[in-house]
Amino acid sequence: MDLDETDKKLLFFLQKDCKQTTKELSGKLGLSVTAIYERVKKLENAGVISKYVALLDKSKVKKNFIVLCHVKLSQHKKEFVLQFEKEVMDLQEVTECFHVSGDYDYILKIGVKDIEDYRSFMLTKLTTLQHIASTHSSFMISEVKNTTAIVL
Repeated sequence: MDLDETDKKLLFFLQKDCKQTTKELSGKLGLSVTAIYERVKKLENAGVISKYVALLDKSKVKKNFIVLCHVKLSQHKKEFVLQFEKEVMDLQEVTECFHVSGDYDYILKIGVKDIEDYRSFMLTKLTTLQHIASTHSSFMISEVKNTTAIVL
C-alpha cells in the first residue's frame, strides 16, 4: 500500500498516542472527522495498523530485569527449527524472539523480576526445550533507547 503524506502524519500521531480521538486528529491534520475515520479504517483494513496495545512500565510490574539470551540449536534440521519456534511461543517471559545469522541461531529478549527469577526460568523452562545445544546470556545494565515507533 502506498502511503501519502497525510497517512504518514496520521500514523506518526497514532504511534505517539493511539487513544487520540478522530476529532483531535482532525484538528492536527486539517481534515474532517469523517475523513480521519475513513483513513484509519483503510489503514487497519490494509494491515498497516495491525493492533493497538498498552505499553507497560516494566519496573512497576516487576519485569525490569531484561536478558538477551542467544540460543544455539543442536542441528539446523527444519523440524528442530519449527519445534523450537513453536515451543518458544509458549514462554511468557520471552517478549521477542529473532531467528538470526551468525554464531547463534536465535536471540530471545526475556523480561523477569530478577536474577533468581531468570535462573528459575532457565532451569525449568528454557533448558527443557528440545534441541538446544547452548545458550549465552547478556543482562541489561541500562536502557538507552526503547521505541515502538517506525519512522515513515
